[in-house]
Amino acid sequence: MKTHLNFATTDLARSVEFYSTLLNARPKKLLADYALFITDWPGLELALDAVDSAPQLSGDHYGVFVETVEEVERAAARLEEAGLASSVQREQTCCYASQTKVWATDPAGRRWEVYTVHQESAERESSDSTCCADPVDADVGCCTHSGADVEPRLR
Repeated sequence: MKTHLNFATTDLARSVEFYSTLLNARPKKLLADYALFITDWPGLELALDAVDSAPQLSGDHYGVFVETVEEVERAAARLEEAGLASSVQREQTCCYASQTKVWATDPAGRRWEVYTVHQESAERESSDSTCCADPVDADVGCCTHSGADVEPRLR
């Protein structure tokens, strides 16, 4: 099974570079106005459509769950080397779980996390955590997704 996402982008070249780094893959199809990534891990088909203007994005974010901290660290190293990582959070409680994650934002403003869960928690977030919020945009609440209080986990 694969999830299919189709994103509009006003800068296809920068978006291709971002997703090549995030997914550690190159597009299977690349045209002047379209790119298609097909990956087995994560099971994803991601289409990027070049447009003249894209809609304003909300505070939603996307995530890739990985099994180990080492996988998060490898993703963090790739994203940091490319200048794309906005923050790395290690063993912080967020969304009722102790997690390690790296955050990055695509050229259109979509926030992505690569994360692993250490253990579930009775607490929503730790006092020193920015949780799901991008440190640049602290007004974005923890684990908000379309008005819900709890972030859905993709596993």
